[in-house]
Amino acid sequence: VQLQASGGGLVQAGGSLRLSCSASGRTFSSHVMGWFRQAPGKEREFVAAIRWGSASTYYADSVKGRFTISRDNAKNMMYLQLNSLKPEDTAVYYCAKANGLSRREGEYRDWGQGTLVTVSS
Repeated sequence: VQLQASGGGLVQAGGSLRLSCSASGRTFSSHVMGWFRQAPGKEREFVAAIRWGSASTYYADSVKGRFTISRDNAKNMMYLQLNSLKPEDTAVYYCAKANGLSRREGEYRDWGQGTLVTVSS
């Protein structure tokens, strides 16, 4: 599966953005799609994940209530709605695919190229 993330940009604190991730190739209901982010000078961290079949969602505590992950099976698209953005949300956001649910980066085998989100104070 090839993934491509898009939708990043510059936004003021408190603003919103919607990230998209297109998936080419075969996807299965057992797959899990996730978003990770890497801030400057920091390690990549888990943000959110969604089961492709059931649409069950999982979030990091730092984004719970502000970010919403969703998917459109028919379009092979995944989205991350970012609301109430904070300067500490500034990072490159990556979409990725795993064969099962995990918050661990190593469990995700397919990765998109990343899209930069910059939140100004």
